[in-house]
Amino acid sequence: MELILTQDVDHLGFKDEVVSVKPGYGRNFLIPNGFAVLATPSAKKVLQENLKQRAVKEAKVKEAANKLAEALQASEIKLTAKAGEKGKLFGSVTTANLVDAITKAGHDVEKKQIKILGSVKTTGSYEAHIRLHREVDAKINFEVVAG
Repeated sequence: MELILTQDVDHLGFKDEVVSVKPGYGRNFLIPNGFAVLATPSAKKVLQENLKQRAVKEAKVKEAANKLAEALQASEIKLTAKAGEKGKLFGSVTTANLVDAITKAGHDVEKKQIKILGSVKTTGSYEAHIRLHREVDAKINFEVVAG
């Protein structure tokens, strides 16, 4: 039995993928729960057209993400934090602090996109990865100074 998945299903496939399953699994579980629809010839044609249209939109989004990644890598980001005599911070620098600094630099990113490598508990230079798109990652360097 061929089905078109309407959402990701563990150990089976991803959304908008045509899969072949046993009739009982499809008829009794996937279709009633809304995880899949029958893969009729007309449904396959509609799926192909939707995938073509989505590919054009996806290319535009990816291009914008690449431009933002280049701009982020070229920018210098400095964070000021309260620190003791030997450069040890009172607390630590988090992704929220980094988002604020990036926003002040004129770029728009979300907190969930950023991953700081290691913990930032002293002054100095650090590195963070920003996932802007499924296929686009930006690596930025930032500096923490005592303030």
